[in-house]
Amino acid sequence: MQTAIIIGATSGIGRELAVRLAQAGWTVGVAGRREERLSSLAALFPEGTVHTQVLDITASDSTEALDALLQKTGAPDLFLHVSGVGKQNPQIDEAVEMQIIQTNCSGMVRMVSHFMNYVKGNPAYYEGHKARIAVVTSVAGTSGLGISAAYSASKKMQSTYVSALSQLSRMEHIPVLFTDIRPGFVATEILGPEHHYPLVMPVGKAAEYILKGLRRGRRVITFDWKFRLITACWHLIPRALWERITFIRTR
Repeated sequence: MQTAIIIGATSGIGRELAVRLAQAGWTVGVAGRREERLSSLAALFPEGTVHTQVLDITASDSTEALDALLQKTGAPDLFLHVSGVGKQNPQIDEAVEMQIIQTNCSGMVRMVSHFMNYVKGNPAYYEGHKARIAVVTSVAGTSGLGISAAYSASKKMQSTYVSALSQLSRMEHIPVLFTDIRPGFVATEILGPEHHYPLVMPVGKAAEYILKGLRRGRRVITFDWKFRLITACWHLIPRALWERITFIRTR
């Protein structure tokens, strides 16, 4: 039996992954801010299948909450960080920008670094049995999108942080493998009903892509082929030209 912890499992991709892993026989620890949603998720399965923990990744005591969840599940094979926020903010509302950075950057670093230190020296992990840390970033981290500056930057930061920790794990012989999950637009609460996004993927389909990539041990999972093509094209656009593109909107 395998064990997973999912940070940000009250809705969207996180919840869908929790359901699918529990259905496949995994023991799953789920964390998020909304206790009632965590409880309703656990109620879908036999007792002991899904363990819950109320946790706000922006709070200073969130690492204590993570430790409490680790006590319930034991050493997980998979640590999935899904929690995040995003919003279009062409007005550059400072409060909105800072909330995005605090959640997606500071909150993610707090959770992932704490789990890395948990793994270090833990006898549950050894050569041939490593923990996998997977972080849901975004294709938005490929190039800065003007209507979502803080969100784009935070996702770039997440991908860079995962890459750096992947190198560090090899340097320091820490038994951890990494996966950077880069979805396009997925039909979750983060999109909001006031905008119209292209190529939106159902959350169930997104979960299928993620689980398939994790089973194959992929370092980077970008889905689907349309967004792989789009991001490849973005890389070919010179910076001076990219910064003059003004028609990218989803209103």
